[in-house]
Amino acid sequence: MKDRRSSIVEAKPVDWEEAHRRMESVQGALGRALSPSDEEKRRILKARAVALGREPAKERDEPSAEVVTFLLAYETYGLESRWVREIFPLRELTPLPWNPPFVAGIVNVRGRILPVIDIKKLFDLPEKGLPDLNKVLVIQSGELELGILADQILGMRSIPLSLIQPSLPTLTGIREDYLKGVTPERLVILDAEKILSDPRLAAGGGMEE
Repeated sequence: MKDRRSSIVEAKPVDWEEAHRRMESVQGALGRALSPSDEEKRRILKARAVALGREPAKERDEPSAEVVTFLLAYETYGLESRWVREIFPLRELTPLPWNPPFVAGIVNVRGRILPVIDIKKLFDLPEKGLPDLNKVLVIQSGELELGILADQILGMRSIPLSLIQPSLPTLTGIREDYLKGVTPERLVILDAEKILSDPRLAAGGGMEE
């Protein structure tokens, strides 16, 4: 018994501090293996920022058109904003006798007498819409200007030119003559320049039908 107790007493004690240091060293190594270092994190974040920044840059560089959108008989139409001089509610409209049906009449805009065109009749669209919300879009090119009736103004949008297709197979005749293009979501963009250059429209329908 004495020799056994003596061997126990003489056994080398455990160095707990050293054991803790080894465990911390092992845990640190595992942590570094499972998670990136600060430098690695910075590199990853930088790469992500560059990747995220590429797509908006492409969108900014892509040519686009600013378009004023509006409703006509529940269809969505648009005019490039560079042709739109102003927009105002329709209050007084003086009809003109012996004019084509698409000429709604004339309005006095601060001393300027403008013809107002009803695109729905020009395009032979159904006579349904929001008559109590009629607005007039005044388009202008130099000395030429006229008003276009709209059921409701929706707002302004920036549309990439690549999304504007030349035409739709279902659009034929007079509508196609004044069409600039159609987007995949069927927003019909009118060609304001062609509308203004048509003497039947710009002159208030003075030409015979």
